[in-house]
Amino acid sequence: MTADTAGGIGIRTAVSAPVTRTSELIDLSQSSLRRDRGAILKRYSWLLRFLVPLFVLAVWQVGSQLGFISPRKLAPPALVVDAAIELLQSGDLQTALRVSLLRAATGLAWGISIGLSIGVIAGLSRLGDQIFDSSLQMIRTIPFIALIPLFIVWFGIDDAPKIILVAVACIFPVYLNTYAGVRNVDPKLLEVGRTFGLSRLAIIFQIILPNALPGVLVGVRYAMGTSLLALVAAEQINAASGLGYLIMNASNEIRTDIVIVGVMLYALLGLSVDMIIRGVEALLLPWRVTVVSK
Repeated sequence: MTADTAGGIGIRTAVSAPVTRTSELIDLSQSSLRRDRGAILKRYSWLLRFLVPLFVLAVWQVGSQLGFISPRKLAPPALVVDAAIELLQSGDLQTALRVSLLRAATGLAWGISIGLSIGVIAGLSRLGDQIFDSSLQMIRTIPFIALIPLFIVWFGIDDAPKIILVAVACIFPVYLNTYAGVRNVDPKLLEVGRTFGLSRLAIIFQIILPNALPGVLVGVRYAMGTSLLALVAAEQINAASGLGYLIMNASNEIRTDIVIVGVMLYALLGLSVDMIIRGVEALLLPWRVTVVSK
């Protein structure tokens, strides 16, 4: 009976052991597959970002060659490349790009500075909230394009109204996100700071502002995109230089190839500023964890 019992135990052990090993092999196989897939996606992630633009470009080129797209209404990619080379050789493209970047950067710097300052004041102070928030909320609903005629009357037709228009357009994204970031700081963190005897100023700079920084950077990111939108509107009215001026002149001459070159430059500028702010976020917020489905 003892032998039977031992034999039974041996049989059960022999039967159950492979099941355990099999389950482990399955888990290791799935984990290996996930790692391999993640490595492949990481290696070719740059290519995945260009799949949709390349597909659109291919459809555009094929449609132009087959006659489905009129070259007068939409120049084919080959003509667009020729137009870009023509503008580069003449120097018009470099000059327009330099002027536009200077206007956008100056207006963006003023807009971020004003929006950040007012957002911090209104977020930290009840008096500041009462003074600034309601007024800015009313002004925010006014389309900045509607201010162009007034700015021309007030500031003339040189660079001043264009820079001010960009600054005004950039104030509100920075203000709203800064205000929300400051107001949404966890009260428990503030209580911890008071418990450790931190002063009001120390709580602001060591607790409130670092925790509000993600919201501030979101506002800056929106503002950088908005600065390009405002610049497009500003440079197409009473302008003698810049990308908007270049596009407007090409539109008057029905040069869709040059118009597309300008539009693509705006798109590349938008992509560039987005990549810059992503880099700044990674540098200033290394503790943030990004959740991405694999």
